[in-house]
Amino acid sequence: MSDPAQPGGRWFEKSPPGLRSRNAPERPNVEQLWERCPSCRAVLYKEDLADTARVCPKCGQHLKITAWDRLELLVDAGSFRRLDAGLTPLDPLEFVDSKPYSKRIAASMAKTGESDAWIGGTAMIDGLPVHIGTFNFAFMGGSMGSVVGEAITRLFERAVRTEQPAIVISASGGARMQEGVLSLMQMAKTCAALARLRDETRAPYISVLTHPTTGGVAASFAMLGDVIIAEPHALIGFAGPRVIEQTIGESLPDGFQTSEYLLEHGMVDMICPRGELRERLVTTLRLLVDPA
Repeated sequence: MSDPAQPGGRWFEKSPPGLRSRNAPERPNVEQLWERCPSCRAVLYKEDLADTARVCPKCGQHLKITAWDRLELLVDAGSFRRLDAGLTPLDPLEFVDSKPYSKRIAASMAKTGESDAWIGGTAMIDGLPVHIGTFNFAFMGGSMGSVVGEAITRLFERAVRTEQPAIVISASGGARMQEGVLSLMQMAKTCAALARLRDETRAPYISVLTHPTTGGVAASFAMLGDVIIAEPHALIGFAGPRVIEQTIGESLPDGFQTSEYLLEHGMVDMICPRGELRERLVTTLRLLVDPA
């Protein structure tokens, strides 16, 4: 009798190429296990990336991270209490570009499971109560419409009432064009609430800038922190470099609108790698909240 493992074995006991037994476990997709660094092009094991807060161990590039994972890295375990999650965007202008705005909203809701581009509430950081929120870039590029502006305004207002610190983590393409001037109004609205925090309390506001922080978000509350902390190599600015070059007809300096360039020119206070951000926030909060 021939050996089925050898050439000429029992062909009917062999699985045809490309087929596998119904009971055999599915082989994981390569993309589910590995990810390529966009900077150094190293192929990275995703489980290892989880241990480094999704920072490339080869070159230090900060890869994309979800809004919920970002909060989990910063706040005390189990302390986050979400607020304003029930706010949902409307389409008052009935805006249509390549598709209706209402369909863009529905698609982003289905993709992210969120109602808009903001997750915020109250939490503890090293035992200190804070009002903290982060943009969700996966929802329409983290753009700021009426809902995001209202939620951030409420965060600042709660910080005023409780006289507790406010922390906003920005990752945004700017004001949401589909809401027109209603979106632009959120710049003044959020800044007015922030001004009350400064005028009526001694509670600090810490602004954390991640990649990218641009447009109306960069031109309002994101750059008004008592302390402004940026992640390495983040794009930070109002208009994009290509738009500026086309407008002024000149080439821009190397590294223009990166965290490092802004630090060199006094626009941010410090650059902090993602894995060290919680410790830096604790130190900063302790100095500002309880300087004694």
